[in-house]
Amino acid sequence: MPIVVAMDLLNQTAETEPPSPLLELLNGFIVELRQAGLPVSLTENLDAVAAVKHIPIEDREAFKYALAATLVKNHAHWRSFETVFEVYFSLRGEEYSLNDDENSEDSQGDASELDSDLQSGQIPGQGGGQEGLSQEQLAEMLYRSLMNSDQNLMRAVSRLAVQRFAGMEPGRPVGGTYYLYRTLRNLELESVLERLLDEAIPKNEGIDSLSQRLLKDEYEHRIERFKKEIEAEIRRRLVADRGVEAMAKTLRKPLPEDVDFMHASREEMVALKRAIWPLTRKLAARLARKRRHGRKGPLDFRNTVRHSLSYGGVPAEPKFKFPKPAKPEIMVIADISGSVAAFARFTLHLVYALNSQFSKVRSFVFIDGIDEVTEYFEGVDDITAAIHRVNTEADVIWVDGHSDYGHAFEVFNERYGKDVGPKTTVMILGDARNNYHASQSWVIKEIESKARKVFWLNPEPRSYWDTGDSIVSEYSDYCEGTFEVRNLRQLEAFVENLV
Repeated sequence: MPIVVAMDLLNQTAETEPPSPLLELLNGFIVELRQAGLPVSLTENLDAVAAVKHIPIEDREAFKYALAATLVKNHAHWRSFETVFEVYFSLRGEEYSLNDDENSEDSQGDASELDSDLQSGQIPGQGGGQEGLSQEQLAEMLYRSLMNSDQNLMRAVSRLAVQRFAGMEPGRPVGGTYYLYRTLRNLELESVLERLLDEAIPKNEGIDSLSQRLLKDEYEHRIERFKKEIEAEIRRRLVADRGVEAMAKTLRKPLPEDVDFMHASREEMVALKRAIWPLTRKLAARLARKRRHGRKGPLDFRNTVRHSLSYGGVPAEPKFKFPKPAKPEIMVIADISGSVAAFARFTLHLVYALNSQFSKVRSFVFIDGIDEVTEYFEGVDDITAAIHRVNTEADVIWVDGHSDYGHAFEVFNERYGKDVGPKTTVMILGDARNNYHASQSWVIKEIESKARKVFWLNPEPRSYWDTGDSIVSEYSDYCEGTFEVRNLRQLEAFVENLV
């Protein structure tokens, strides 16, 4: 009953009170975050609302980090969050001003004060107009902002620098990276860093090398902050020219867990490697919990009677025998040819990181020949080294080094088929592109008849299956399931099927 009354009160409030500009603003922002793939719960949404009530939107950095502290749970998502923030909050209209009159006046006063300083000569070179600012005067302003770690002045300099050096033209189909390069090239930040150090070190004569290094790191950090201001200013100008929606499509990058294994750039590969370890810890905990809280077994009569003594002999709390779930044996058979190799590499990473959840893990790799590589992973702390051995030492070439699934499966069955038993889960990794060789699907049928389960993981989009030389369907008839696994998110979803 109290819940019903509370809901009625909320509904009445919603009908009588106009929606808060802050709530409208944040709601739209969270929608954008979810569209970009970031997981944001209702609780986190409420936390964000509570946090920004105490921070004026004019304090852009504090506002951004307050939202990040409540909405970003994974460091790998920071880049995407920052991009969505910059695009969403760029050039918002007057209706999005969240401050009351008093705060607005304060903010305007601060801005006016900075403009007054620029024009009065306290900051050299402004002289009342941006057009007459020389490059030397701009460099002096930049130097002072970095020396004093003045964020407001950095922001003002970034605006002047982009206006002067970027050469941005309305409607020109050029990416932000080009404008960033042009701006930074003219600012000569390496020379600025040298000047900062030359000025600072003589004032601290006798400081040791460690202190000098720390001082250099501090100035480099300030320069990186300034670069971010330049990037943000370029993004704001691009949004103004091309519109929010158009820029959102070009600026947003997929989250590490959504990056396609087969088309990842070098930078994305590095992000994937960083993301795989937190994923394994999470999955290991989830699989262990799944086993621990599995279905109940038969009634444990003796234990039930013993606990009934505390209830006067009444069996009020029945006790059950919890059967210890058997850990499956895993056999991984992976195609490591061409671009499929990246997919196999990350899958092997994951399987061996979850080694504790399986009673035994054996790995086989193939192209047109097949080889067991289990020993490469035994007693190895750095799985990357094991993967390197797989790529360089495994005997996987039979004739010409082009994929031949049929021959590889025949050899596997001949050499290792007897090791497949009712506790064995077989994982086959590959795109099933067989270069028009014989499929020898009878091998998979025979393996399926002996194994606990057989799964096929394919890194290609489902729409590509059974096109060209792809013969997925010839094998899928004998598999427990055939899964599209193009990224870490899909790989995570599959792993839960293993137990």
